[in-house]
Amino acid sequence: MDENEIDDAIPNGKSVSDTLREERERQGVSRKEMSDRTKISERHLIAIDEGDYSAMPSRTYILGFVRSYANALDMDGNAMAQRLRDEMGLAEKARPERHLDHLEPGDPERNPSSKLTWLVLAGVIVLVAVVLVMWKGFFVPAAELPPLEDEQAEVAAPAPAAEEESEAPATASEEVVFTATVDGIWVKFYDRNGTQLFQKQMALNERYAIPADADGPQIWTGRPDALSITVGGRAVAPLAAEQTVIRDIPVDAAALRARPAGPGLPARNP
Repeated sequence: MDENEIDDAIPNGKSVSDTLREERERQGVSRKEMSDRTKISERHLIAIDEGDYSAMPSRTYILGFVRSYANALDMDGNAMAQRLRDEMGLAEKARPERHLDHLEPGDPERNPSSKLTWLVLAGVIVLVAVVLVMWKGFFVPAAELPPLEDEQAEVAAPAPAAEEESEAPATASEEVVFTATVDGIWVKFYDRNGTQLFQKQMALNERYAIPADADGPQIWTGRPDALSITVGGRAVAPLAAEQTVIRDIPVDAAALRARPAGPGLPARNP
């Protein structure tokens, strides 16, 4: 392959990574701001800027990230993704071919190299780890929530007025809003029939409001401690004080209003 072939596939001889990085710097956009725009982690943005795609999980992810990166800079994301395909194709064609026809049977070079053996072993380990994580997420029972009452509350019988308040249905103005306090929280909301309402990895400060017409909304997450909650604009106690898996937990306004105030939160009106 000569230099002219590379220039035909990559305008001005610049790689996709150089083009994106230079345009981002020209517009004065930091990696942190770009990460907020595209929801791509800064680690992956650095890999794209440096043209090091080995950290990406697959070619599909690489092309998708590059397309989002380009679109965020008001560039043609599809064209940039195609350029990257061309770059990868040229790189693959440039790899020297190994001819082993002249080797005799039993030649050590016909046997898999130690590097290949280690790569296969590493792939098997990663696959097993992924299966274990998925198995744990789907089959481990949901952790129980923290106690809703302290010892004194358990001894004293609740007043009738309190019972009526906890059982009163939420009004339309009592909007339930969950806000992520750290980046990358996986959460899923669904109704009592299992119909999905919302599922994603929430970014820092990203908010989700439970639909007012949701029938028995519930939550499934492994980071209830990193979700702040408001009902009708007023903060209520978090669903857990530490990292744990919770599932099938009601999150309608009535259920959340029945929870006690947590540390630093105002007490509920009697």
